[in-house]
Amino acid sequence: MNNVVYLAYFEEGRKEFVRSLFGIVNPEDYNFIIAHLSCDFLKPIRIVDTVCVEVWVGEIGRKHFDFLYRLVGKDKNHDEPTVYAEGRSVQVFFDYKTNTSIPIPGHIRKELSAYAIERMESEETGG
Repeated sequence: MNNVVYLAYFEEGRKEFVRSLFGIVNPEDYNFIIAHLSCDFLKPIRIVDTVCVEVWVGEIGRKHFDFLYRLVGKDKNHDEPTVYAEGRSVQVFFDYKTNTSIPIPGHIRKELSAYAIERMESEETGG
């Protein structure tokens, strides 16, 4: 598969996350823009591979938050899932009328915090 497909999978995961958490389905209803997107290509995805995208929330700042991604698939010969790629995107809350970044609204910050990887890691380690 072409490398751009990995980013398309990230986008699909991001859209589903936002749809399921906030009910946003129309692009014009997104109140954030992507300021950064990166991908570590760990293994080629072949046309016959079935992959799944995992999405978490990373850092949550005053005006931005991170989505963290992992593309995984199940290999018949291994118990552990195959990790094809890992990535990160930085979303900045944005006011299109004033063309400026804005602070993350409190209710959205609260919802995002429930999915933050830092929180998940501290719960796993008892911290």
